[in-house]
Amino acid sequence: MKLPHATTLLTAAALASSPAVGNDQTEALPEEPPLVYPLEHTGAGFPPPPLPEFGDLPEVAPLTDPLAWSDGTGRVTSFSDWARRRAEIKAEIEHYEIGPKPDRPEQIAARWEDGTLTVTVTVDGESLTLSSRVALPDGEGPFPAVIGIGRGPGSLPPDIFRDRGVAVVPFEFGQVMAHTQNRGREPINRLYPDLVHIGAYAAWPWGVSRLIDGLELVQDELPIDLGHLAVTGCSFAGKMALFAGAFDERIALTIAQEPGGGGAAAWRVSETLGRVEKLGATSRAWFKEDMFRFAGANVAKLPHDHHELMAMVAPRALLVLGNPDYQWLAEESGYVSCNAAREVWKTFGIGDRMGYSIVPGHGHCQLPAVQRPEVEAFVDKFLLGKTEVDTAEVTVSPYALVDHGRWTEWWGEGEPAFPERSREGIVTVALEAEDGAVGARWRLVEDGAASGGRFAEAVPGEQEIDTAPADAAGHIAWSFSVEEAGPYALYARVDGPTADDDSFWVEVDGGGFERHNGLQTSGWGWVKLDSVELASGAHTLTVGLREDGAKLDKLHISNDPYLPRDTGHTEGAGPE
Repeated sequence: MKLPHATTLLTAAALASSPAVGNDQTEALPEEPPLVYPLEHTGAGFPPPPLPEFGDLPEVAPLTDPLAWSDGTGRVTSFSDWARRRAEIKAEIEHYEIGPKPDRPEQIAARWEDGTLTVTVTVDGESLTLSSRVALPDGEGPFPAVIGIGRGPGSLPPDIFRDRGVAVVPFEFGQVMAHTQNRGREPINRLYPDLVHIGAYAAWPWGVSRLIDGLELVQDELPIDLGHLAVTGCSFAGKMALFAGAFDERIALTIAQEPGGGGAAAWRVSETLGRVEKLGATSRAWFKEDMFRFAGANVAKLPHDHHELMAMVAPRALLVLGNPDYQWLAEESGYVSCNAAREVWKTFGIGDRMGYSIVPGHGHCQLPAVQRPEVEAFVDKFLLGKTEVDTAEVTVSPYALVDHGRWTEWWGEGEPAFPERSREGIVTVALEAEDGAVGARWRLVEDGAASGGRFAEAVPGEQEIDTAPADAAGHIAWSFSVEEAGPYALYARVDGPTADDDSFWVEVDGGGFERHNGLQTSGWGWVKLDSVELASGAHTLTVGLREDGAKLDKLHISNDPYLPRDTGHTEGAGPE
């Protein structure tokens, strides 16, 4: 097994004797960014940044600058400053979002027996035990390893790791804290009764770190290559993997699969979208209760955002996987956030260590074939040490229309503000449901709250759940034209009253119907359906019925990416 190059892995002895671990931040870390570290938190010796009370926090509408010092005295100018800046971000996330992740306790014991790693952590006479059934490849090792949240390698195909000789170390998160914690009554609360306020995303990463401690303690018996550890999970476990990788620098590769809001998505950006996992809508068990002071308009007072959570992984490797078929995941927000975070890696000349792949057409937490090569490339390069593998341009998404740069253009330029929006070249087409060719399986209903006084819905009992309706009776069709070629956003004004009545089939220019599900709203609201590339000239748009309770008022097609504001709708509109 290929071991890390001498310049990419610092020894524990070297770090222990370096000023980086103490209070001197001037000679913090080597100029060539390592791929991994032997310590959980290399910036532990730095003083905490200013942590103002809620009422004293300024509002920053665009994304906060991850390279700006918390006290406002300037920006990071070299990689040697990053350990200190990363420590500031860590302190802010803990203080305002999740609570403190406890430090490594003094009393930790581990044993490797009959294929199971057992780690016992003792604090003030109280103990917590972690157990993991480790799957080792054939051979002597040492083997790179992936810590999978829940079971196996999380939700990724096991053969990606098995066929590459990678060990699998499952993390059973319930041994630390339940999925929806009962505050004060979880296993970790026995050890830290004064931390009853912490969120699960402080507790679970603590558990991952203690599992790594166990791997260190039994390394003479369990042949794991501690310089090549990965962590992965999907959905809420994708958030968990991201927090774990961000907060433990011994993890060389983090793969966060569909982590959604509270993961890769930036709280600020999500607030401008439709029905997605915004700060005020995420689970209160996962975060500190007082984080929810930042819900709604107050999100601008948060002194950081989740592009900075991702940036904490730097200079180590991070791959974010997304699925825009599920609106709740806020993948457009994740796209903006990933691009913002990637600027940190690029600043240090290591942009190939951070990538994202956001692709539709698959189930939640099910890796599609088109994403597999990207996962394999990151595993090959950052777990197996195959430096020739190219990961420089793993930046895949359907969001060509989204101007992510608007959120970061102010960095290093002065006051935090969005740039002026130009309306030049904006093309917008509005299509009322009642103005289309309405098939017989639809009906038009009078409603004073609808844009033209009427909306369309499927005739009660008419549904096409598995495939789009094949005949015109199940369709509403429109013809339209645009003068400018390019990417266009497609929005619909809908009323999806329940999860059983919130979907349609949509087709542009006869290119095949796509299912748009999860369009549940609270009354009438705009939802983004898709981004489409349109040539100048004539086009067709067809909506097919899917669930018979979903109501359609109108459609909005524009090369302006922000939510429409007409029909009295203002909530969630894009930044001015």
